[in-house]
Amino acid sequence: MRAATLRRIIPLVFLLLIVVAGSIYLISISGEQAGPLQASGTVEAVEVVAAPEIGGRVVEVRVEEGLLVEAGQELFRLDDALMIAQHDQAQAALAATQAALDTAQTTVELAQVQLELALAQARATELASAPDVWRQFAPSAFDLPMWYFQQEEQIQAARLELDGAEQALEEDRQATSAILETEVGAALHDAESRLARALEAYIVARQVLDRAIFARDNQALQNAAQERFDEAEEELESAQQAYADLFSGEQADEVLETRARLATAQARFDAAQARLDSLLTGEYSLTVDAAQAALEQAQAAAVQAQAAVTAAEAEFAVLDLQIEKTIVSAPSAGLVLTRSVEPGEVLQPGAAAITLSLINSLRITVFIPEDRYGEVLLGANVSISVDSFPDETFGGTVLRIADRAEFTPRNVQSEEGRRSTVFAVEIAVSDPSGMLKPGMPADVTF
Repeated sequence: MRAATLRRIIPLVFLLLIVVAGSIYLISISGEQAGPLQASGTVEAVEVVAAPEIGGRVVEVRVEEGLLVEAGQELFRLDDALMIAQHDQAQAALAATQAALDTAQTTVELAQVQLELALAQARATELASAPDVWRQFAPSAFDLPMWYFQQEEQIQAARLELDGAEQALEEDRQATSAILETEVGAALHDAESRLARALEAYIVARQVLDRAIFARDNQALQNAAQERFDEAEEELESAQQAYADLFSGEQADEVLETRARLATAQARFDAAQARLDSLLTGEYSLTVDAAQAALEQAQAAAVQAQAAVTAAEAEFAVLDLQIEKTIVSAPSAGLVLTRSVEPGEVLQPGAAAITLSLINSLRITVFIPEDRYGEVLLGANVSISVDSFPDETFGGTVLRIADRAEFTPRNVQSEEGRRSTVFAVEIAVSDPSGMLKPGMPADVTF
């Protein structure tokens, strides 16, 4: 009886167990999980590569693989002998340019003193020799007093008058040249040249004769001088006649008028120049202008010297910086993972030499299922535990949440397939005590 009862009960118990197991399985895959979100990962450290910014031959390597280094600790050093020599040369060039600048500045100061001295002398001379314009009479056509215009205004007007006189002189010269370009121009030129020479010879002979007349025992001198004078006078008369024979009366008058205009234009130019020169007194004198030009030249030289000093300082600073860059230091505290350089090797700029694991910048990357993605917030705090320290809990912060799923099947149609979709979450670990090490398995609770 009991055996029959057991035979009936055992299948029912077995069926009940199957139902319970199925229910547990369905609950486990349904996504209706209770409690905080948990995930597992591995402690990782940020790796950086130490590389030289300049090329050169390695002369010393101060670290080995597995060594802990501090921030700023020297890793390796490049040969700096050539740069030091260039540095010394640049320092000498800088000293030379600085000396040149000092000399230029001294020259500027001296030129400034000379300008002030020239101004003082010019003003004193002007005060002593300048006419009293208050007492001068104005021309009848000028209804204002002579003191009406200031010196600067007079100088400006005189310069304009000189420019006009120069232009008029050039026009009259061209008019005279135009006459020489006519049919009788060549003959006129020859006649004028002969007449000019004859006139000068006559003037000289006249002066010699006058001196001979007043000389003691002068008969022989007077006879010789008279003979030379007679010859010069005869030649002057002959040259004058040859000149007159070239033209009719009207042509002669035209040439004479042209020559008269040229002579008056030259006289006007000379008078305008003299008038301008007479106004250039005091602070407007040519001596002051020369001193002012010397000062400006000295100032320009000082500016160039300053530019040379600036360029030398820049070159000096560049070499200083290059010498500093021959020493490659650790950017942060970390563990030397790999050392790919030995003394004697020549490195190019940017060549990987030493890889550091930054133990102060630990990260953990975990993967969470798609159906719990909304429970993770950027910047949220998490707790971390590791097997090595079962009684310790470490803090962390959500640093990055992937915006794309990973391990996703090609065609997800079922609910189970959607649950196999995961998202990566990167967590920054807070470990001020330095207990955690790269490679430790860790559990993260959100």
